[in-house]
Amino acid sequence: MTAPLPRHVAIIMDGNGRWAQARGLPRVRGHEQGAESVRKITRMARKLGIEVLTLYSFSTENWKRPRDEVTALMKLLHRYLKEERQEMLDNHIRLCAIGELERLPRFVRAALDTVMKLTDGPGTKMTLNLALSYGSRAEMLVAVRDIAQRVQRGELSPDAITEDIFARHLHTGHLPDPDLLIRTSGELRLSNFMLWQLAYTEIYVTDVAWPDFGEREFREALDAYGLRQRRFGKTGEQIRAGGR
Repeated sequence: MTAPLPRHVAIIMDGNGRWAQARGLPRVRGHEQGAESVRKITRMARKLGIEVLTLYSFSTENWKRPRDEVTALMKLLHRYLKEERQEMLDNHIRLCAIGELERLPRFVRAALDTVMKLTDGPGTKMTLNLALSYGSRAEMLVAVRDIAQRVQRGELSPDAITEDIFARHLHTGHLPDPDLLIRTSGELRLSNFMLWQLAYTEIYVTDVAWPDFGEREFREALDAYGLRQRRFGKTGEQIRAGGR
């Protein structure tokens, strides 16, 4: 029996800077090598039939980094969007983005908008979801404000607010929650990433830094997921008897 694949994989791509520093290289070289890992893992996810791949690419906290590094990251993102546009189209990959996108430089937003519009068509086989200038606490605050405004306008009763309604007001309202979260470089924290959406997500942590994370490491994470029993609060006996 083939182990089940996750429908939605989310990845905290950590360790680019440390990878470079360990080799006596500028931190930006780690980010450049990390972009190659993004290409490899996106292609493999598409080939395997994973429906959604979310990559934590740049957090709201990352704006605090040195200006030169932030500038280099934005230029790298712009280059990635231009270089990978045709491959996304050829492989029926839809590009989405979540986060405070208005904080991105204008030239990055323009490239991002172009690729999202071009890939948003029929025949999509996979969604590549980039978390850019993203922070989960800020995301939830926006959702709360949006719901409060609906209540104030009389469109929604407070008693009618459900988990489903709240989830639909998040940036990820159009996506299923992640089944598997992968974090590279050995850190054991969520780093303000999808705090609501990860409630029942299986977590896989590897010491491998993101620039060294390739197809073999991705397969190991998927194999580990396939051995997990997802109980969602039930007992193992209940799951075996009747599913989720």
